[in-house]
Amino acid sequence: MDQALQYFFGWFGLPSVGLPAVFISAFVSATLLPVGSEPILFGYTTLNPDLYWVAIFVATIGNTLGGMFDWWLGLISRNSFESLKGPTHSKMQSWLEERGPKMLLLSWLPGFGDPLCIAAGWLRLAWFPCLIYMFIGKLLRYLTMTWLLTLVPDSYWHQLGHWLHLI
Repeated sequence: MDQALQYFFGWFGLPSVGLPAVFISAFVSATLLPVGSEPILFGYTTLNPDLYWVAIFVATIGNTLGGMFDWWLGLISRNSFESLKGPTHSKMQSWLEERGPKMLLLSWLPGFGDPLCIAAGWLRLAWFPCLIYMFIGKLLRYLTMTWLLTLVPDSYWHQLGHWLHLI
């Protein structure tokens, strides 16, 4: 497991120890970059089980702040382009506006969550409710994913580490 994590951290150029790696990977994975933070969080909690809850909250905070960065990008892009075009309205926009910040409970979904955060900023949804719903959704995601990864046998992780080391 340790070899696989070292390889992963090195490949992405991330700090390989401590909660900064958990925070950075969680923040970056909330942007439009296709990076998953669950392996780093799982690795950290496996190596430091006494810091399980701290790591979960650090990852959730990092991922939420990354989502709020996306929200901000949506806000500034709307402000930038508003003078160029008149108002537009679509079925998707209506759907998002009807649900409001609650839709950000789904901000953790791969491929859908990041654009959802940008759309929330674009629609100028209030930042504080967006922050709260985003935090709840991302916390539930990290709790679920970390728990599911603990169900995978250790032999699988050892074999994965061996194969990654050969690459």
